[in-house]
Amino acid sequence: MTTTPDLIELLVANLTPVKRLRPPIVRAATWLALAALIVALLATAQGLRPDIAVQLQQSSFVMSLGGALLTGVMATIAAFMLSLPDRSRVWVLLPAPSLVFWLSTVGYQCLTEWISVQPGGITLGETARCFATLVLTSLPLSLALLLMLRYAAPLRPTAVILTGSLAVAAVTAVALSLFHGGDATVMILMWNLGTAGLFVCLGSIFGKTMFSWVAPRPDLHTA
Repeated sequence: MTTTPDLIELLVANLTPVKRLRPPIVRAATWLALAALIVALLATAQGLRPDIAVQLQQSSFVMSLGGALLTGVMATIAAFMLSLPDRSRVWVLLPAPSLVFWLSTVGYQCLTEWISVQPGGITLGETARCFATLVLTSLPLSLALLLMLRYAAPLRPTAVILTGSLAVAAVTAVALSLFHGGDATVMILMWNLGTAGLFVCLGSIFGKTMFSWVAPRPDLHTA
């Protein structure tokens, strides 16, 4: 029979060093820096929209762009905060004010600019380019966020996926506003919020399974 001291020595001998996670603000800043790099690379490859100088003089465009950017920053911080067990669940509300502001500006643009859409104004080619921009922006950012949160997020998978998806959606909205016309109207709502809603639904069902797949935990019951 194994004595208690021998058992303690056996457990200590089999322990592996654990690397502490960096502070959530630092990890959030790292992910936001990656997002800025991806948007910059897309800007170099695709170029900004031809009327960007004119749009930046429009208060509605600047407010919508700023609201999306602020929502992305706040949602990113909330995701990393929620991934830690000692942080309050109230962090999920951090991006709420900026999200409400962003959606209110987008809604205003939809109401005022819907009538100005001309027949054939949105062609299949432009839609395909917008979709390509969405994929090139959201896919690497989603994968990076999943990898950065893979060990901590299983504690609160739904809340983390909700805020993380919102962060990706907001960054993608910024990219689409900078590269394509349409001034962040219905297309951005369909692609970004629809994608975020899909992630939230999938996360609520498969969240723990998904995170356990990317960050498998050792089985403590096996000898």
